[in-house]
Amino acid sequence: MKLNRRSFVKTAVGLSCCAAVPGRAGERTVKPTVERLDQAAAAPILKLDSITSPVRIASIELLRDQRNYYVRTRSTDGAEGIAVTNGRAKYLYPILQQLVIPYFLGKDARGLESLIDGVYVYNSNYKLSGVAFWCPVAWVEFSILDLLGKIARKSVGDLFGGVIRREGPIYVASGNRDTTPEEEVDVLVKGIERTGAKAVKFKVGGRMSNNADSIPGRTEGMIRLVRKTLGDKVTIYADANGSYDAPKAIEIGKLLQDNGINMFEEPCPFDYLEETKQVADALEIPISGGEQETSQRRFRWMIHNDAVQVVQPDLHYYGGFIRATRVARMAAKAGMKIVPHVSGEGVGCVDALQFASFTPNMSPFLEYKGSLEQIGSWYDPPLRRKDGAINVPTGPGLGIVADVLRNAKPA
Repeated sequence: MKLNRRSFVKTAVGLSCCAAVPGRAGERTVKPTVERLDQAAAAPILKLDSITSPVRIASIELLRDQRNYYVRTRSTDGAEGIAVTNGRAKYLYPILQQLVIPYFLGKDARGLESLIDGVYVYNSNYKLSGVAFWCPVAWVEFSILDLLGKIARKSVGDLFGGVIRREGPIYVASGNRDTTPEEEVDVLVKGIERTGAKAVKFKVGGRMSNNADSIPGRTEGMIRLVRKTLGDKVTIYADANGSYDAPKAIEIGKLLQDNGINMFEEPCPFDYLEETKQVADALEIPISGGEQETSQRRFRWMIHNDAVQVVQPDLHYYGGFIRATRVARMAAKAGMKIVPHVSGEGVGCVDALQFASFTPNMSPFLEYKGSLEQIGSWYDPPLRRKDGAINVPTGPGLGIVADVLRNAKPA
């Protein structure tokens, strides 16, 4: 079945394998101007009217236990916010402690939107712009949002304007590239059986490999086998992790769309924006990308030039909920969907759940990497996976319970 990203709503009716194609809702009639995209990104985000007194940040600490790193923010009034980092804290902590935390100390947490912009220029931090800088900013932002939510007695979703989703359907993401097509399809089938998910994602190419496959012939064999085996009721995504130049990506993309695959993620290296646009222009299958992107301007370019049809900022790599919301709002102006890339395994999935709880133009499924069991009890209420969906925590802030720090010590 050939997919048409520009008219997927029409073709989705009655076609189960196309029902969750995360492309555009029809052809754009008016291309949004750069000015309109900038206006969407610049609009105020947080709803903090109920917090009438300053919330001065007294301390921000990095803590750890045997498995995880945490950031704890405390106000001068004794309120506390907790965030869980991804695994990169074990080597990014000097940037966090020396270049990010000092900027926030003594500031009023209610000004978080401007603080996120201010830390970028503080002490010439812009010279370090990239994932290594924005991850620490995200962890501090998460902990401050948790702090503000607990003061206001509101969930993160309510701080961002109101909860519109109470659960998030998931897609099972496999990271394997060393399996045969038959072995990998079996992995996906078992993932569906274990989770009840209605969508999956598999890897193609060799990862930033200049057109080389991980195993000769694996990609083509996998593409031809996966839809045939899983049937038309499962949404299927393919992720190249920047494996191809534009001509090869177009070749693989045509094979994907001819075999009914619903989305082609990061066909070219993440910073090859023009090449990615060439691929998008040549294909009907929706193209997604942005997991390593850290620039709002480059996201604006991708959206304005239709280089991707689904934007995928990582909530850790990109610097947190506020910056990702700016991208989501630009994407919405262009009729595009957003689905956050997930780093941080189980915790990253919960971050994406929180983001989905208040973001209107979410793609139908959230990335899930299969480690919910380790962290489900950390949240209020505890996380539960049912019929391929996970409940959004409803406790104040991020919904993380303080007991998560019972074995944590200063890092």
